[in-house]
Amino acid sequence: MSKKTYARALLFGRWYRNDIDEQGNETVEYAELSSDGSFEFTFITLDVNGVIIEQVTELGDWGLVADIHFTLTKNELINDEIYAADLNNDDNYQVYKVLSLDHKKFHYQHRLTNEEYIMTRVVDNTGHC
Repeated sequence: MSKKTYARALLFGRWYRNDIDEQGNETVEYAELSSDGSFEFTFITLDVNGVIIEQVTELGDWGLVADIHFTLTKNELINDEIYAADLNNDDNYQVYKVLSLDHKKFHYQHRLTNEEYIMTRVVDNTGHC
């Protein structure tokens, strides 16, 4: 059985996803994956009334090899202050299996929890893909 291989360049750019938890709170993720291997992920949690409960921005490195996507969080941005992430904390290292990837959609699964995520590309210029 051969492994599926995805082009790393397909991930360059900005992505978006949102989920609703059991309490009705919405989590929104904005991701920017740069060609130099750096990332910026912003997670915003909103209550049922749309009020921001929490906002965290993570900065770090990412990669894609065959069908494996991985991230390493190095810094967190909280209230406009950058803090170094604890690189001894296992939660700052994540790995995912890519289930599908094209220029519009990124579907992936966490290798430990099996949680699946679907991100949609953010297009800045309407009519241009």
